[in-house]
Amino acid sequence: MMETKQFKAESKRLLDMMINSIYTHHEIFLRELLSNASDAIDKIYYKALTDDSLTFDKDSYYIKVAADKENRTLKITDTGIGMTKEELENNLGTIAKSGSLAFKSENEIKDGYDIIGQFGVGFYSAFMVADTVTVISKALGSEEAFKWESKGAEGYTITPCEKDSVGTEIILKIKENTEEENYDEYLEEYRLKSIIKKYSDFIRYPIKMDVTSRKLKEGSEDEYEDVVEEQVINSMVPIWRKNKKELTQEDYDNFYAEKRYGFDKPLKSIHISVDGAVRYNAILYIPEKIPFDYYSPEYEKGLELYSSGVLIMNKCADLLPDYFSFVKGMVDSEDLSLNISREMLQHDRQLKLIAKNITKKIKSELQSLLKNEREKYVEFFNSFGRQLKFGVYSDYGTHKEELQDLLMFYSSKEKKLVTLDEYVSRMPEDQKYIYYAVGESNERIEKLPQTELVSDKGYEILYFTDDIDEFAIKMIMNYKEKEFKSVSSGDLGIEGEEAEKETAAEEEENKELFEAMKTALGDKVKAVRVSKRLKSHPVCLTTDGDVSIEMEKVLSAMPNNQNIKADKVLEINVNHEVFQSLKDAFTNNKEKLNLYTSLLYNQALLIEGLPIEDPVEFTNDICKVMV
Repeated sequence: MMETKQFKAESKRLLDMMINSIYTHHEIFLRELLSNASDAIDKIYYKALTDDSLTFDKDSYYIKVAADKENRTLKITDTGIGMTKEELENNLGTIAKSGSLAFKSENEIKDGYDIIGQFGVGFYSAFMVADTVTVISKALGSEEAFKWESKGAEGYTITPCEKDSVGTEIILKIKENTEEENYDEYLEEYRLKSIIKKYSDFIRYPIKMDVTSRKLKEGSEDEYEDVVEEQVINSMVPIWRKNKKELTQEDYDNFYAEKRYGFDKPLKSIHISVDGAVRYNAILYIPEKIPFDYYSPEYEKGLELYSSGVLIMNKCADLLPDYFSFVKGMVDSEDLSLNISREMLQHDRQLKLIAKNITKKIKSELQSLLKNEREKYVEFFNSFGRQLKFGVYSDYGTHKEELQDLLMFYSSKEKKLVTLDEYVSRMPEDQKYIYYAVGESNERIEKLPQTELVSDKGYEILYFTDDIDEFAIKMIMNYKEKEFKSVSSGDLGIEGEEAEKETAAEEEENKELFEAMKTALGDKVKAVRVSKRLKSHPVCLTTDGDVSIEMEKVLSAMPNNQNIKADKVLEINVNHEVFQSLKDAFTNNKEKLNLYTSLLYNQALLIEGLPIEDPVEFTNDICKVMV
């Protein structure tokens, strides 16, 4: 009677935990078994380096995956080093003992090869999809072969068997379907190919499968037959391990399309190879067009993360800061500390270092694009500039120094997007501030009364049309020692001493008129004042304090609106003919003054793109004036 041996480590509970808890997705089992098969071939390679009797012809080594639907079996075969009876006992009979880890510890790994499997639990992931797991193996240099077989935590058997060649076969008896799980998929050709491409595309040895295709029968024009051909499923040599000089832009574009990073073409590709404190390779892309869901909760940032060519995480968010969340691509490193399931990172020190380097590289590439390929950068900024502004504003301005030189705004003078550096470099000596105006569009801003004085002075104005613009600038506060100033702010810093005296005199002379107008408007405005900035327009709204009118609009549209209001000031152009009508009404007809005041206030609201509080009253007021 065949003796069933018990697993040496722990009990059924431990194996149950590994099968049911450690792995997030059942499909991972194939990644683990293929990684183990690759390790087995690597071990022959390393032995050949020190054993003159061995030759390593890479073309002779492969892994094969074969499904048998009728018998519900999946077989993974490799031509690797194989295992003796003792190794089967030690490596498969002791849960969480890794032959690869021991081999890696005993051998100095060189020549760009790396043993993938470092944990002994990967093999046991097979029990997630299989009722019975059979391993048939013949070790290099041995005349004997042995069969290891187990139905799970109850134990295993090891018996002698026949096997012609060196290597290992793993045969999985796939479970029957349940209400929760469809195990049939692991017998389907298309599904197996998909899993191999997803996780193991860049294993360095060919992974073969017999693939069925429909072809015309020989000599026939309309009869087809199913033809089974052996195909290599994986790419083997990843693009990121190739010499940059050998690659063309078309190669990078093809990789972008193959990995489905986007349906556009990348605006910029970045190839990184680092061999320092942490070794890694990366292919990064700046997309041409913004994804349709980019600003939605459904969008997931992150880069694909590989460990020695095997996919570990599909979206590693920790590799990118939020402000560069538009970047697509992958990172591959041999130096990551993975947890027992190889699905998560055990320590994040290496990852943080890689992320820091990647962030610096992305910024450097964007600066280069801005300097050398201006049109491309403008195209990029039109798509993703808003995200950079969010980056400036978020985290209390922590990243403003890193991002401010990448920002662009429409210029009143240049009639195109310009950088802050370009603006400051053109400032006249007597200009104290970087002036900006806020509105829904460039066309609306052009017509704002508040821009008149600044424009007449010959000063350039930056147009802010994104809802985040003013918030981001408030966070930057100043650039190259130049403070930002809204054209709607109380003090523009332009008026000379004589103009200031003249304004003060006008204020004093019309003090009672302005107080009467303020009384008529109540708490709608903080004050009514003489305007220093208006030339041709009769009226405008400005603000005192940090909250502008545009900021009030943005804040009021938010779900958690806290009813934050700007301190609005109604400014009157005392040189406009309307002002004389106000003075006459103040002297002769207080009711008419209230009517004019209401009309001017509502006019100022319309100019700002703010809603009129009582449209019916406004139309009635117009009728009163007409009558």
